[in-house]
Amino acid sequence: MDKDYTDLMNQLKDKKIDSFTVTPAEFPAFQRAFMAFETRKRVVGQAEKNGQLIYHYDHDAGEDAES
Repeated sequence: MDKDYTDLMNQLKDKKIDSFTVTPAEFPAFQRAFMAFETRKRVVGQAEKNGQLIYHYDHDAGEDAES
């Protein structure tokens, strides 16, 4: 069963989880959800060994521009 990446990104945004991991095999499915996610610019990925990506949500992004 595929992961629900939209739900995972919403959980990041709502601070219900701190991060989630995407493997290279999962990346195409993640990318589709990511491109449709309204605040995708705040979903930040970090590359790890073996091509895995760990995503977190940058809650502080853009606050200076909004002030």
